Amino acid sequence: MSFSTSNKESIYYAGVDVGTGSARAVIIDNKGNILGLVERPITRKELKENHITQNSTEIWDAICYCVKTAVNQAGIDPDQVLGIGFDATCSLVVIREDNESPVAVGPDWTDNTENIILWMDHRADEETKIINATNDECLKYVGGQMSIEMELPKMKWLKNYMPNDSDGTPLFEKCKFYDLADYLTKKATDLDTRSFSSVVCKQGFIPEGITTRNGWSAQFLNKVDLPELVEDNFRRIGGENGINGKYLSAGETVGSLSLNAAKELGLSQLCMVGSGVIDAYAGWIGTVAAPTNIPIPELSKQDQEKKGMGKAVGRLAAVAGTSTCHICIEESEVLVPGVWGPYRDVLGKGYWAAEGGQSMTGALLAHVISTHSAYAELGVASEASNMSKFDFLNSKLEHLTKIKKERSVVALAKNLFFYGDFHGNRSPISDPSMRASIIGQSMDISIDSLAIEYLAACEFIGQQTRQIVERMQESGHNIKAIFMSGGQCRNGLLMRLLADCTGLPIVIPRYIDASVVFGTAMLGAVAAEDGMKDLKRRRGLSTTSMHSNADKLQPPSPYTAPAATASVTSMSALNPVVADSYPFPVLTTIKDENKKPEASVITDDEEDDDLISFGASKNNQERVTTTLFSKTKINDNEQAADKLWKVMNKLSSPGKVIFPSDESHPDRKLLNTKYKIFLDQIASQQKYRAMVEKTENAIKEYLSI
Repeated sequence: MSFSTSNKESIYYAGVDVGTGSARAVIIDNKGNILGLVERPITRKELKENHITQNSTEIWDAICYCVKTAVNQAGIDPDQVLGIGFDATCSLVVIREDNESPVAVGPDWTDNTENIILWMDHRADEETKIINATNDECLKYVGGQMSIEMELPKMKWLKNYMPNDSDGTPLFEKCKFYDLADYLTKKATDLDTRSFSSVVCKQGFIPEGITTRNGWSAQFLNKVDLPELVEDNFRRIGGENGINGKYLSAGETVGSLSLNAAKELGLSQLCMVGSGVIDAYAGWIGTVAAPTNIPIPELSKQDQEKKGMGKAVGRLAAVAGTSTCHICIEESEVLVPGVWGPYRDVLGKGYWAAEGGQSMTGALLAHVISTHSAYAELGVASEASNMSKFDFLNSKLEHLTKIKKERSVVALAKNLFFYGDFHGNRSPISDPSMRASIIGQSMDISIDSLAIEYLAACEFIGQQTRQIVERMQESGHNIKAIFMSGGQCRNGLLMRLLADCTGLPIVIPRYIDASVVFGTAMLGAVAAEDGMKDLKRRRGLSTTSMHSNADKLQPPSPYTAPAATASVTSMSALNPVVADSYPFPVLTTIKDENKKPEASVITDDEEDDDLISFGASKNNQERVTTTLFSKTKINDNEQAADKLWKVMNKLSSPGKVIFPSDESHPDRKLLNTKYKIFLDQIASQQKYRAMVEKTENAIKEYLSI
């Protein structure tokens, strides 16, 4: 795959990431440099406990703002953005079938603008229990049971509570349902194409050939009392693959931007759209292909033995923010109790993805710090020291180690046993009733006490990561390294604990805060390549421009500095977001070798290389129609997964490695002992809850007599 831009116009790719609290857009060049990165906050409403909603119109408007601003920030011609990808949280979007207008999802049924049930909405508790009680075959491929955060329970809740339409018929029967990432690709292309990432991971779809059921299961949906979703070959949830529906893997192309979307985004219709993914999976794409500053022997050996996407096996991505997702792939089916999946075709046809998760990591650290009596003192002290709160606490721990004459920082918390599942457990025990506990706490409320409790919380994150990794390993995965992303990467203490708890190398990416949206831009790069291969078969074609020559921006100026970074992710809940802004570091420009590119006409005689760098001359060529790619079928014998890996490999910059301490190191020995205590805390809590439940049931039975 060539990345040379010689004699060709520079080409750029866009990525869009919709998180819980903001939308972001990035522009990258064909070397993987981030040229523009823009973030805009989005709102959410919680009018009733556990009922959390968002607005798809607001989200699309934020996306359009971010893309336009990122292009302007990059200083490039928008016509040269030839690929775009979308990722989003696994939230449920509801629109009318007849006119695609938004539909209210409650609790305020009069507000049709609030048409998204956010991923963290927990209203569908009873519906989730009913679905899981079926023990249907579909549940085998979502970790044994559906989570309350998945989308089928949300659809069932809507059926139960949605009011009738104005004509007296059930409104539920007039709706279509989308995962947010799929809705965005639909909005961008006018093509109703779904992603395996969305429907397999969150809605109960089983790809062809895994079981006797291919795709959606009428038997399962009828069993959970959702026959409306079965009608007309499942038309309300995407249709039947190859009949009235189309489903794609990451690295496959949906089509070109529609005329309207191109205008709204400020791009051209030659910009191709890649199949969308759930945000955490974009984080996997954006991190795991990174080379490392120090070779990791097991990965080096695998790189010699494997080809294409097979090289990604055993590379676990830990996408860390408010919560953390742990994603890896295998070449064969591996069932892991308590870990979501295995999901086939999500990250490439034929590959199986597994997804573990911690419900609270960044949010846990924020909670532990902000609820401590010394939090105000921490704020004053860290500000006076011109340090972040985490850097100050880490420095304080080093100081305490000397004052208390402890062997190491880890030893400071040797008799403090902290279990941090405040919001239930996602993986690997899948117990939403788990809660936090702490043993060994004193009456000390000083900033020293805060520092040690913070240390214990970091240790908990490391120990729980070990538990997830061990469950995966015991089930058949062979994890060789953990590729981190998110603001937590800046926390050296936490990264060291992750390495020493798991015994695995930790890889820190170049773009700490932008790994997710960077991965989505890679999907745009693959789509652009597909589009260009079709364009190369046409003589004398130019891009379809939405912009007059007078509106052209200045030639691009690539940057080598790291991506824009916000405040440490785990403290984001404590710091207000300033609207329409994103802190961007001072960037250093490099010589722009493509300032005056020579025009080149792409002909059928050119070699059909795997080009990521390509372009079409705009001189003396006929203008193509605005629907050039809208119905174009991409013909390519190369496997989509291997194409995606090539792009990931070429665009990824080296990461830094933190290797675990030797097994004989005192800290490793202490952490191994405390891991046994960690497991005992889980077993004890479950045992105590069972004892109390037994007593309560006996009391209820007695009182009913």
